[in-house]
Amino acid sequence: MPESRRNFAVALALLTTVFLSPLPRALGQGATAYVVMDSNTGHVLMEGNPKKKLAVGSLTDIATAMVVLDWLDLRKHDTNETVSIPPEATTLPSNPIGFQPGDQASIRDLLYAALMQSDDIAAYTLALHVGQDLPATTPNETPMQCFVAQMNALARKLGMQNTIFVNPTGLEIDERRLPYSTAEDMALLTKYAMNRSQFRFYVSQKAREIAIDHASTAPSGYALQNTNELVGVDAIDGVRTGTTRRNGACVILSAARPPESVQQGTQYIITPRRLVVVVLGAQNRFDMGLRLLQNGWQAYDQWSAAGRPLNRS
Repeated sequence: MPESRRNFAVALALLTTVFLSPLPRALGQGATAYVVMDSNTGHVLMEGNPKKKLAVGSLTDIATAMVVLDWLDLRKHDTNETVSIPPEATTLPSNPIGFQPGDQASIRDLLYAALMQSDDIAAYTLALHVGQDLPATTPNETPMQCFVAQMNALARKLGMQNTIFVNPTGLEIDERRLPYSTAEDMALLTKYAMNRSQFRFYVSQKAREIAIDHASTAPSGYALQNTNELVGVDAIDGVRTGTTRRNGACVILSAARPPESVQQGTQYIITPRRLVVVVLGAQNRFDMGLRLLQNGWQAYDQWSAAGRPLNRS
């Protein structure tokens, strides 16, 4: 091999090692697992315990929302459609909005409530509403079980091999059947979700006013505040926070740069640039997520300069 080609091969190998290696110890400390992924290709730029099975809490709402949005597209329903809060939903532990049985809200506003403010009642209500329209796959399957089956079917479709959903909220309420996922799997799910413009809009809002038609009092509005404190920082436009009893605080972030344009002859090759950052079990999820994003863009630039080789198994 000519010396120049040998030197290039060595340099490329070293560069590849840089962006496939775990973070330096000081930067990787403070979380049980993390992944930084290129959202265009699914290529993982940085990782730490990416396949470790962990509780992910309200990050589950991403799967819940995508099953709802896919159902809306398939059935040609409108997000303005109103849904009633079922009595059993109000027994769930998280009700920051104060929904009561019989209250009504649009599918759109329930999606905002679930995705922006971790409202379990909103997620449960959406799942039950959609589940009633889904065909049962086993005898005596309830509408909620039908919906959760669709969540797991979506996971299998996306290659999320180490994920089990047991409810639409991520709550660890049944010790016999605990939900789990991994940093890598949640990155794959987020990659799928962020390709949907409607989902991107929901999770990119810092605040949103929703309308509630109360069963026993006059209609009112509620001002949602996004629990993702980093929305709008360093071009972050989503996506979700979560807190679990077994695994602590979690966050998923997404940020985009303007597409890269490269001229090849008379044509221009346009490459979207978006990163997904997943942090599970973090001491300070926002601090670590932001540092991972910043270092992820450095790794992305190195990977791009090397020709974006997809050399992961």
